[in-house]
Amino acid sequence: MELDKKITMILQILSKTPAHLIFQAGLGLGLCMGLSLLGPAAFGQAAQAPAASAAVPNPSTYRIGAGDVLEINVWKEPEASVPTITVRPDGVISLPLIKEVMAVGKTPAELEKEIEDRLGKLIKDADVTVVVRETRSEKVYIVGAVRKEGPVNLQARLRVLEAIGEAGGLNDYAKRTKIYILRQTEKGQTRIPFDYTSVIRGLRTEQNIFLQRGDTIVVP
Repeated sequence: MELDKKITMILQILSKTPAHLIFQAGLGLGLCMGLSLLGPAAFGQAAQAPAASAAVPNPSTYRIGAGDVLEINVWKEPEASVPTITVRPDGVISLPLIKEVMAVGKTPAELEKEIEDRLGKLIKDADVTVVVRETRSEKVYIVGAVRKEGPVNLQARLRVLEAIGEAGGLNDYAKRTKIYILRQTEKGQTRIPFDYTSVIRGLRTEQNIFLQRGDTIVVP
């Protein structure tokens, strides 16, 4: 009954409204509904998904590796600056004025100091900024009974379980309780156990450690 009353009221209002106003109101309502369905594209703007944020390396602790993409900026010296440069496999970058500089193994702050020292003979009070744009050298490796062996990029902090997922998961022959991580330390190579079966059940979660550059996950 309530719905019938509302319909009757609407019809009474429409009967007293000039036809051209009804048409204009209907046209406007239809246009608004159409634009809301089309979204930003209706105004010539492509809808964009929010960009994924990449992890920014700490300039005081991150060690530059081969394949990393750097930006070298020399204050007020555009001819000595380089917007993007990739560290070569031999660890070297080539820069204007000073030519080749060894970058691998240095932090951005250490590389800044070296470039400033070398530019100091040519540019007074050279002020250098080194920014790591892409960390392509940050990799771990997975070998053995997984669906996709090979390197996995460390674009963000990554745990063992997540890295196995990046490799497509374990195959049917994997010894799930015998997995281990090989890590190089100052004292040599160390072996860290990982019990996949226990971890996915919520047990031994301390074994699901964060991985470090150069780690190798071995799945027997």
